[in-house]
Formats: sequence, C-alpha cells, structure tokens
Amino acid sequence: MSKDLLLEIGTEEVPAHAMPGILDELAENAAKALSALRLEYKDISTVGTPRRTALFVAGLSERQPDVESERRGPSIQAAFDADGNPTKAAQGFARGQKVDPSALVRKDGYVYAMVHEEGAATESLLPEILKGLVTGLAFPNSMRWGSLDFRFIRPLRWLVALYGEDVVPFEVASVHSGRSSRGHRFLGHETFEIGKASDYISACEQEFIIVDQNRRRDMIRAQIEETAKANGGVAEITEDLLEEVTYLVEYPTALCGNFEEKYLALPPEAVITPMRDHQRYFPVKDASGKLLPLFITVRNGGKDYLDVVQHGNERVLRARLADAQFFFDEDRKKPLEKHLEKLKTVVFQEGLGTVYDKAGRLERLAATIADTLGVDASEKTKAVRAAKLAKADLVTGMVTEFTELQGVMGRSYALLDGEDAEVAEAVDEHYLPRFAGDRLPQTMAGRIVSLADKIDNIVATFSRGLIPTGSQDPFALRRQALGLVRTVIEAKMRFSLSVLVAAAMDALDISDAAARDKMQADVAEFLRLRVKNVLDEAGVRYDVADAVLGDVDEICAVYQRAEAVAKALAEGSLNAPVQAFTRAGNLAQKAESAEFDAASFAVSEEKSLAEAYETAKSKTETCVKADDYTGAIAAISEMTKPIDAFFDAVMVMDEDAKVRANRLGLLKAIDVLTKNVADFSKLVL
Repeated sequence: MSKDLLLEIGTEEVPAHAMPGILDELAENAAKALSALRLEYKDISTVGTPRRTALFVAGLSERQPDVESERRGPSIQAAFDADGNPTKAAQGFARGQKVDPSALVRKDGYVYAMVHEEGAATESLLPEILKGLVTGLAFPNSMRWGSLDFRFIRPLRWLVALYGEDVVPFEVASVHSGRSSRGHRFLGHETFEIGKASDYISACEQEFIIVDQNRRRDMIRAQIEETAKANGGVAEITEDLLEEVTYLVEYPTALCGNFEEKYLALPPEAVITPMRDHQRYFPVKDASGKLLPLFITVRNGGKDYLDVVQHGNERVLRARLADAQFFFDEDRKKPLEKHLEKLKTVVFQEGLGTVYDKAGRLERLAATIADTLGVDASEKTKAVRAAKLAKADLVTGMVTEFTELQGVMGRSYALLDGEDAEVAEAVDEHYLPRFAGDRLPQTMAGRIVSLADKIDNIVATFSRGLIPTGSQDPFALRRQALGLVRTVIEAKMRFSLSVLVAAAMDALDISDAAARDKMQADVAEFLRLRVKNVLDEAGVRYDVADAVLGDVDEICAVYQRAEAVAKALAEGSLNAPVQAFTRAGNLAQKAESAEFDAASFAVSEEKSLAEAYETAKSKTETCVKADDYTGAIAAISEMTKPIDAFFDAVMVMDEDAKVRANRLGLLKAIDVLTKNVADFSKLVL
C-alpha cells in the first residue's frame, strides 16, 4: 500500500531568483532521504510561489521493506575453541547481532550472522525526514527573526505536512506542522485546510493560488501574448524576465499600459531598460519590430480594478522615462568623445590609474592586435577609434543612472555623432559576452577591442597579485577569459597569446624580466583552463583535451587540433600512429637536441625514416598554414611504417656515441613535429 506525501513550507515572499534553486534542492534532498531509508515511491515533484515551497511525493510506500543482511564476524579460529564451542568473541558478536551463537554461519574462514531487519512504518520515519528537509535547505543569504537562532531565507510562517489524510507532526522554529495553509494575500482566505495530500493543487487554486510554476508560467506567457495582440502589437518576452515574473505572483493577470509617444524618440534601449530591468514590464513592438508606446505587466491578483493598477504602473514608468529623457538631453549637449576627459576622475583599479589611462591602453592594444591579425588599414583605423571611445559612455548621465546600458548608449551616441557604423557597433560589442550564453562580437573592430579590453583586465589585475583562486573572482576574470577564448575560436582568429600579453605588459609599463616571465606563465595557465572548459562543453574527450593543451599560445589552433584528433580517433585511423609516436617520444627524451645529420645514416631504414620525416614536416607546415589539422595528422601518420621499420632494424642506443646521438636527434625531431599537433602519448586507445 502507498499514500501521497505533501510538505508545504510557508514563508514571507522569497526573492524570485532564488526559487528555482530551492525547488531543485528540495526535490534532490527528498530523493536522497527517502532512498537512504529504503522508502519506495512513484514520483517526486516540487512546486512553488513567492510565499510557499511545496514537495509532493506520489505513491510513497507505507513501510520500509524487510532486509536480510549477512554480517561478518571474527575468524573461525577466534570464534570457536578446540572443542568447537563458541568463544567469548563469537558470543559477543552473536549478541550484538541479536542471534543465537548456534545460528552463526561458517564461510571463507569467518563466521557470519544472517540478520533479519524488519522494516519500520513510514509514518514513524516521516517527522524526522520532513524536519530535516526544511532545516537542510541551503541559501545564498539567510536571515534570523525574533529571538530565534534558526536561519532561513525568509521568516517561516506555516508548515503543512500530510501523509495521505494524516498530519505528520514536527516543529521547526516554533512553527508546528498541520493541515492549514494560507490563501492569496488579497483574494483568498487568511487560512484554509487541506484535506489530503492529493488535494493540494486544487485546494490552492480555490484560494486563487496557481501553485504549479510551470502552469503559472504558461498562463503568463499566453496572457501577455493575447494582451499584446489585442492592442495591435507583439510582446517581446525574454525567458529570464518571464521566469522572474513567474515567481513574483501567485495568481497572474496581465494588463496593458501606455506611455507618451515622445519617449519613442529616445534610443529603444533607453526605453526598454527602465521598462524591463527596473519595472519588470514587457515591451510591445509592431510587426516590423518597432517599439510601440505600450507595455504589459502582470498583476498578482484578479481582474478587478485593473484600470487603477494600470494607472499606477503608468505613473511609475512615466517618471522613469522622464529621467531617461533628462539624462539623454544632458548627454547630447556634447559629442561622445568630449566625455573622455571626465574619465580622468574615475579610478580603474588601485595602483592602475584611471579609466582614461585604460582607454589609452586599449588604443595601443587594438593597434597591436590589428597588426598581429593582419587586417587592412581601414579595419585597423576603425578598431583603434572604437577603442578610444569604448569607455566614454561610462561617465554619461544615462549610464550613471542605468548602468545596464554601458556600451549600448556608447553605440547610440556614436551613431548620433556620425561615427562609422562599425565603430559604433564595436563600442557596444567590446563588452560581449556579458553573461554565459550571450552573443559574441561579430564585427572585426568589435572583436579586436573586446580582446584588448579583456587581456588588459586580466594582465592588469594579475599584476596586482589578484589571480582568481577557488570561488573568489571579484573582477569576473574567468568570465572575461572564457569570452576571449570563445571569441577567438568562433572568429578563427590566429595570433600569439604571448605577443598579446607582452603588449598588455608594455602598456602597463611592466618591465621587470622576472615579472614578465611569471605573467606569461600565469596568463597561459589561466587561459588553458578556460580552453579546457570550452573543449569539455563541446564534448571533446578528456584525453584528447590533454593531448592538445600542452601549448595554448594559439588558442584557435588548440581547438582545431582537438577537432581533428577527435575525428581521427572516431575513424579509427590513429591506433598504429599513436603507438609509433609514443615509442619514438619515449626514446626522444634521451636526446640532447632535435638535430641530426641525414648523410651520416648508414642503414636503409634510418635513411627512409629521415626522408619520411622531411616529407611529413613539409606537408604538415603547409596544412597548418591552411588550418587543416586533419591533413596534418594524415601527413605525420605517413611516418608510422618507417618508424616501425626503424625500430625493427636498428639499435637506437648504439655503443658509438655519434651514431646514438644522431638517431636520438631524429627521434627528437619526429617527437617535436608530432607534438605540434598533439601529444599522442596521452590518448587512450
């Protein structure tokens, strides 16, 4: 037999961003707790609103299953005396297992007790389980209230715990479990009773609570779309805002408001940002994507007095947009470039000058990167100009008020000033990606300035000894490094990381040789880990990643080499080459250099291998220049048979030192060549 289990944790309103994690953790903890106690069930689910977090376990068995276990005791020699009688050791073991000594089983040189453990009733276990689920939740921030030492994300107000129709009694923070929940703050009753666990969803709905977040999310989306359509537009629904609004309301009702058309003269982002990021409103656009003077918001309640709610929301947004209009007008009294001077008053980092100084470094770095990439003069000019303007909008009134608009307003102001469209776009793109999954820069100028900004941030912060450790990354350098890596790989940008780091150090006036060497090593290792993350996310095998991560000076090449090696492994064409390269590499470690004299080879097999090496080297260099690492692998694989023949025919460690050194030099040269593609010895065949 089985019954359904319900646990509802009632609180003051929990921050929307925390709810998905809380629900996931509660379900995970419940599954672990029930499994640990051998309690069987059909399904576990969690639902929640701002004021309640609920766990529902369908078909929870009424008892633990009985368990037959075999427990090992002392050795037979220690358990019985010479006459076969149980010793004190055997008697003590049997007593501890609650069996008669005569029931002990002899096996494998030991005695065993066959123990029957009767399963306990579920209802006797649930109080401790449910209490542990409540107290075991972890939160990024917790609080205490009253005189209690108990901490929770928000004050605990009620607990519902039902196993079938029966209350599961327990207490947390002076709150006792029962069957009484609380209705919607404005539409429902102050309290209402739940008859049995399976009635939970319907009982909540009668009290104007749509407790299932998935249904609530679907309702909100449908209402927004219908409301926008009824007003002649299309709502712009972003998933993150939809998710947040889902956990802000218990009973959603969408409504449409409007604002003065004069604000549409502002850049669209200047209207959308205060609307969406500050007020949680959904913007409305026409069929062509043009912003309309409308917004949609979601009320936590019914349809009564919607006109009053609409008017209140319109007043709030009107004030926000009036602020935006004021700051925009003030900013436009001078061109974007004229704002640069004010950057001298903004500190970049302690000991690293101002943001004005950083802007100067970005210009120098952008020029260096453009030269390294070999872009034409026009593209270089655009990149350097974008680098100069990149930080200018940070001191504008609009960005000071709405910090989310950094880069966005720079792009808009640059366009209004008549700057080249690619320059303006690069001013915004250089911040990309702003978060995980965000888009990457698409213009060449944007990519160049983005790399310049990120490498300057990394090198500058590292120069202060602030290398991220553990979970500490106050300057978000991991995110920036990951963005740098993704940008380089997507755009297939070929450059030397060490040259870029050296240029960043030059811009920062880091001249000490030891400090420069350490910086190169630290940055390379830091980016190596980010490249490894990208390879892992792309599904590249760990051994393939290890094989190509020895040198990350050309980040794009590392990714391309990993793809080529993975492809060759999947095709099954690397088995023999890997064994040959590994054998050559093992002996190559004994070589003093990768130099050899082909004319001194006397045995035909070593002559053939030297010729195969020269051919493979020429082909590989051609393939690498063309970013064809599949071709490079094919080229070096042609040395497989000559390598095998070489080892069969000659003794590498010859007694003659010159002969030995020449053969080892050849093997070292082969090892260096193959490792330009991958360290094949790290592959698992």
